Amino acid sequence: MVNFKKISNKSFIIAEVGQNHQGNLELAKKYIEVFAAKGADAIKFQTRNNKELFSKDAYNKEYSSENAFAKTYGHHREKLELSFRDLTILKKLCKKNKVKFMSTPFDLTSARKLKKLGIDVFKISSFDLGNLPLINLVAKMRKPIVLSTGGGKIKEIKESVKILKKNNANFSVLHCVSEYPCNVENLGLEKISKLKKLFPKVCIGLSDHFNGILSGPIAYMKGARVFEKHVTFNRSWKGTDHNFATEPEGFRKFVRDIRRVPKMMKEKNVNRLGKEKVFLKLGKSIVANRNLKSGKKIKIEDLNGIIFNRQYIPIRESHSLIGKKLKVRIKKGEIILRSYVK
Repeated sequence: MVNFKKISNKSFIIAEVGQNHQGNLELAKKYIEVFAAKGADAIKFQTRNNKELFSKDAYNKEYSSENAFAKTYGHHREKLELSFRDLTILKKLCKKNKVKFMSTPFDLTSARKLKKLGIDVFKISSFDLGNLPLINLVAKMRKPIVLSTGGGKIKEIKESVKILKKNNANFSVLHCVSEYPCNVENLGLEKISKLKKLFPKVCIGLSDHFNGILSGPIAYMKGARVFEKHVTFNRSWKGTDHNFATEPEGFRKFVRDIRRVPKMMKEKNVNRLGKEKVFLKLGKSIVANRNLKSGKKIKIEDLNGIIFNRQYIPIRESHSLIGKKLKVRIKKGEIILRSYVK
């Protein structure tokens, strides 16, 4: 089980399929196999009981969008749902591919259905931030939870977190901007720092609707450790979530770049500085820039640097010779050794 309290400098990266499988089980399976191989820690879907979620009027409303899969909005949504049997198959496939199986329940019935399935991680969507009945129900199910905060004010975030803490839940809070796609100037990644100050003991992350990959590494540097990225196989496919989602190669780079950040931040061991191959091969060694007498105090103008087949005193260490007295006489162009000075 993922423990969001112990992620520390690691990262947990979620490939958000949502309903980009278009209700097709075989396509959903392909998402698991491909994006697990690209580095995802979890593959996430969405689960709805549409007749519970929508009013009768909303369910039967005519839907004429170019992204419609049916003539009414309710039937359009039904076309995009996976059955309980489908979800069972997908959960087993996630286990086989060594990734966590996640889904977002959009209603109470779907939450119970996912619990029965034995889901690995629950997602509470931005639509349900502040939906305390749903959050309370999911929190009591004793599974890890990821909470998105898109469209939410601080009070709504605090009340949601309060319920999770009251239930001693294992959870992460994700900064999210509910724009699809989210333009670069609206990403608001500074909010991550604000969330970390508000909830210093909570794992903070990013739910990303940006159509690039730079947001991930920057969010990591701001303190994010959980990342959710929408994925697709083709941005031109029919459906509202494809055009801003990341294709397999882009997702691979998103994962790669996030996981490079902590490696990039570690300062190089001081004992290895100057011993790099390029300096051993092409580093300049200190020589006399003029004829120098024994007993002379070395000045900056007395030194020069030349490349030899091996390195002696590196020119970068010229400061260590300036002001020292020579014990021997040295001709112009000759190497100066440590033993020549006092």
